[in-house]
Amino acid sequence: MRISDDRYSRDRLRFDVALRFIRHEARTHTIRQWTGLTDDRIRKLYRSYLCEMPGQQLRRHRGKSPHQAAHFTRTLRMRQESALFASLCSMVGVLAGSVRADGLRPAPGIRRAQLLCQAYETYCGVIATPSISFEHAIFLVNTLLRAEELGLECCRQCSALVVVDRLSLRTPRCVACSSGFNC
Repeated sequence: MRISDDRYSRDRLRFDVALRFIRHEARTHTIRQWTGLTDDRIRKLYRSYLCEMPGQQLRRHRGKSPHQAAHFTRTLRMRQESALFASLCSMVGVLAGSVRADGLRPAPGIRRAQLLCQAYETYCGVIATPSISFEHAIFLVNTLLRAEELGLECCRQCSALVVVDRLSLRTPRCVACSSGFNC
């Protein structure tokens, strides 16, 4: 095996992850952050492989990525879907290593990007009409890793994983327990 073979497989992996991100309608900036590819390379990937696909029209979002943490706790449905997605991320390892020794969150990388895609695709497979877009999912993961505005805690009654507002004084409860259903 030649030394250069590893480089090609690493580049191929970056391209594959970038294509998955594009299919999930991620912004160019987000794809660049998670894969390390240049903006030009990402645009060329989109034009070469996905722009002319028959039967499926992908939207390319522009502007700033989502940035309001309250989005995930605003309604019961969003609280429930946020908890589900956070649970999936936790299970596959996207949220592993939340805080580094220097207090910063782990940098996005190819392995974490693959796990994020896996968690998001599972989430979309479980929920018939998902309310969390891929960009919102990335924002939720980053917010949970920072653990400043939102955090993960267990429901006090049934121990289900719950996304909570860090500044709230309420006791963490899942949607089922707060609605009066038995878990």
